Amino acid sequence: MTHGAHAVQHEVEHQIEHEGHGGGGNKSLDFNKKIALLISVITVFLAIAEMLGKSAQTEALNHQIEASNLWNFFQAKNIRRTLTIVATEVAKIELAAANDEVRKPALAKQVGEWEKLAARYRSEPEAGGGKGEGTVELSRRALEEQKLRDLMLAKYHHYEVAAAAFLICIALAGAVALTGVRALLYGVAGVGILGFIFLGIGLLAPHAIHIF
Repeated sequence: MTHGAHAVQHEVEHQIEHEGHGGGGNKSLDFNKKIALLISVITVFLAIAEMLGKSAQTEALNHQIEASNLWNFFQAKNIRRTLTIVATEVAKIELAAANDEVRKPALAKQVGEWEKLAARYRSEPEAGGGKGEGTVELSRRALEEQKLRDLMLAKYHHYEVAAAAFLICIALAGAVALTGVRALLYGVAGVGILGFIFLGIGLLAPHAIHIF
């Protein structure tokens, strides 16, 4: 997108140089210089919007990967917990039916250990550097990562719209310089304002408007 903006700016500069050599009036030359300056300014905001968009897109991808990893970890822990609970219930049945006084304490001890293990699989807040690695903590962390992913995607979409608006502004401004149709400046102003609005929404309130 920036390549197209530079092409338009180069064409406007070429037009200014041509008028300076060939005979356009000073007013026309000054006007085209202002248009070239306007294109330069808009190009700066286009570059900012694209930079923010790429950054948000990368962040969204990172949060998606982290959320997927956490859900995979959650599934593994949940399967282990389920198997432990099943084994515990079987051991309880065996304990209730056991007549061997020697075997009963061993079964009771095993049931207690499995119950503690199942509880740890469900909630282990001290693990993972204090982030928690039980199923409760893992699901919470995964959901948080998904929220951050959605936030970054919303930002990315708004920045993309802002960048498209700025690119249209540059094209319209180039058309003004090349054709002299100054009425197109209203289009430049309108689309430019739209670009700044979406840039601001992306920065401050990405969930205020959902366009995708």
